[in-house]
Amino acid sequence: MRIHCKVVVIAVCFGVFLLLYFLGGNAADDPLLKEVVEEEEGNSSPSPPELGRDVAPKFARKSSAGVGVRAEEPYKGRKDWKSINRGANEKAKSKPLSNVARPVTKRTRAEEVMHLAVVACGNRLDETLTMVKSALLFTLKKIKFHIFAEDPLAPQFAERLKQWPRSISAKFQYSVYPITFSVGNADEWKKLFKPCAAQRLFLPVILKDVDSLLYVDTDVLFLRPMDDIWRLLKSFNSTQLAAMAPEHEVPKIGWYSRFARHPFYGVTGVNSGVMLMNLTRIRSTLFRNSMIPSGLSWEDLLHPLYQKYKNHITWGDQDLLNIIFHDNPECLFIFPCQWNYRPDHCMYGSNCKGAEEEGVSILHGNRGVYHDDKQPAFKVVYDAIRDFPFEDNMFQSLFYPIQTKFLDTVNTLCGRIPQVFLKQIEKTMRKVFEQKVVRHVRPHK
Repeated sequence: MRIHCKVVVIAVCFGVFLLLYFLGGNAADDPLLKEVVEEEEGNSSPSPPELGRDVAPKFARKSSAGVGVRAEEPYKGRKDWKSINRGANEKAKSKPLSNVARPVTKRTRAEEVMHLAVVACGNRLDETLTMVKSALLFTLKKIKFHIFAEDPLAPQFAERLKQWPRSISAKFQYSVYPITFSVGNADEWKKLFKPCAAQRLFLPVILKDVDSLLYVDTDVLFLRPMDDIWRLLKSFNSTQLAAMAPEHEVPKIGWYSRFARHPFYGVTGVNSGVMLMNLTRIRSTLFRNSMIPSGLSWEDLLHPLYQKYKNHITWGDQDLLNIIFHDNPECLFIFPCQWNYRPDHCMYGSNCKGAEEEGVSILHGNRGVYHDDKQPAFKVVYDAIRDFPFEDNMFQSLFYPIQTKFLDTVNTLCGRIPQVFLKQIEKTMRKVFEQKVVRHVRPHK
């Protein structure tokens, strides 16, 4: 009996020893402990951030207010972009790691926020909200809206936006700003072309904490995710800092090529109703001009340029942008016409090949075509998006009404090519359907 007890005690002790040995070995292999040990021993070193061409900004952090902000400070003066990247990489190499282990996972990665700016004055409240609605219907990432509005409109925006359902509110943040001009006569700027339109020229000066943004006119509608045009920032080369579409595709019927009394970009000029901007680069660049031999910063250039050409420009701030990029063509990226599709692309015959092949990506209803019967094809799309109830079935309550009402426009100049208007929005809705429905019913592997 005594021998049996000894055997049992020995077996128990041996089992406890094996258990302690096993637990101790697993703890030593724990990746978090290994990371801390390696940091304390100085064996680990951070890899430098991959800055690339620095044009598609790394919207890597959120401020305490929850708004996406830049990862780097604005560049001071015009410099060689490669040397800036090299300096940033060397700085990142020399920075020590924190002594707290923070493994990178998808859950801890800051959410990328896209920035969209719009200027609304007069009776543009409903039109602006319809534009915002179109952007939110199809977006994949969160959007921060920067709304510049006259004082009477500001509380109306807040009141209307807070009525939208929570599922939509979760997709965006917004700020409303007063109309302000940092240089020159404010009343003169405000009356340039359309009310308040010149405000877009001052976005790089006002939005100092925003790296890049997309500016659109109030009469713009998104027919595909804003994410897709946002990705064009990554296509900029080292000198490009803004992107626009040509004013026209055919020089012989383009306005600038026939009537302009001032310099303009390229052969047909550019349209500024949809404008992608790297604000960091704009703020840090000295622009060539026809007034002084040396370059001028963006803010210093605006007022003297206006004073020189104010008796020769017709389209206000858009003409000034054409003059700036005529003198600095290497700074502009041109995206195709389907990203800024206007009545000019169909009322003289179809002349936007990209829209014929892929469909319209962004619809720009200038000339007031959303609110009259001159181009009913544009009005059909606007009315359908304006009246679409949030969270309804998109095919039943948005696409099919557009498709049905298009039958009444086939004898009009722009309605005779319905596939141009319908192709991209149908494709976009199918993607939204797949993301919201199909992925939830897909069997787990």
